[in-house]
Amino acid sequence: MTASVPFRFEAVGSYLRPQALREARRAFEAGAIDRDQLTAVEDEAITQLVTRQKEAGLRAFTDGEFRRSTWHLDFMWGFEGVSHRPTETGLPFVGEAALIDDTFLTGRLGYPAKGHPFVQHFAFIRQFEDADHVAKLTIPAPAQFLKQFDLPPAWPQTSRFYASREELTEDVVRLYRRFIAEAYAAGLRNLQLDDCTWGAFVDPKATTLFGCSEDRLADELEFYLQANNHAIADHPDDLAITSHVCRGNYHSTYFSTGAYDRVSSHLFARENVSALYLEFDDERSGGFAPLRHVSDDKRVVLGLITTKSPKLESKEAIKARIAEAAQFVPLERLCLSPQCGFASCEVGNKLTEQEQWAKLALVRQIAEEVWGPQDA
Repeated sequence: MTASVPFRFEAVGSYLRPQALREARRAFEAGAIDRDQLTAVEDEAITQLVTRQKEAGLRAFTDGEFRRSTWHLDFMWGFEGVSHRPTETGLPFVGEAALIDDTFLTGRLGYPAKGHPFVQHFAFIRQFEDADHVAKLTIPAPAQFLKQFDLPPAWPQTSRFYASREELTEDVVRLYRRFIAEAYAAGLRNLQLDDCTWGAFVDPKATTLFGCSEDRLADELEFYLQANNHAIADHPDDLAITSHVCRGNYHSTYFSTGAYDRVSSHLFARENVSALYLEFDDERSGGFAPLRHVSDDKRVVLGLITTKSPKLESKEAIKARIAEAAQFVPLERLCLSPQCGFASCEVGNKLTEQEQWAKLALVRQIAEEVWGPQDA
């Protein structure tokens, strides 16, 4: 089945947390319930979510990231040498600060002796796989991991343990290769790397964000591209590895803006993944022309349906945009999804669970009308 990944109708991975799960997490943080009790609530919520995804027609399903507070940081916290604390300022998203934990190094990176908790999380949802459905695991890309610790604001702390970015990269690559091997041994065959690095590169503030001059940005692009490629090199042939590119997704707001032109000749042409999930839900993403750089061995999942608003898009308008994209990538190599998750962070975006499922129903309807129900 992994040869078909991604499918014509896809979702990025995170879903709005149900109220019972939110309440259980608050109770756990307050000490009113223990970890086993919280896990039982998570298990039930995820079980119901998997059923709902299958009913919605999705052939690739996730755990909704229901055991996480954020789409990326919890993964980092699973390694030795990483710590976190509640933020005092948050990250400067447009219109609102993203109140996610400050995350930093407290030592050199190490792999946990008991294995990474995300492998255990995957093992739970793997039980729901069948001949028609495959479980997908979403984790931050290696570049995203690096960016957390090597950008100018983080480097004073990181440099206490690493003499150079290259030295840090070696450890990150080592950890990812070990994680991928452990997850593969647990049955993983569908891995999605979520990556805001490229969304930051396209922003007008890129030189400030990466602490370099304009003429050095190409070197920075190459650095992060090679980090991703080295970390996933030599993975098993039957493990599908895809990449989702985002410009930030927190409480229906965003971090960066800009078309893909600056990154397309690196990311689209040379990242060694089998598919790219690309957001194209509004003018922040620019046009489709950069898709001309997509290598012939990749599929593209067009994120044309926004998760930041409950308003349903026009089917005809979306079909027209798919046709426009097909001028650059053949229709048979295109798929359709929402532009991002519905709750990249626990707070979730500003829509209801009912509106969330209506968005996915729209994606399915359009996919079936464009490619046919047997192919969606």
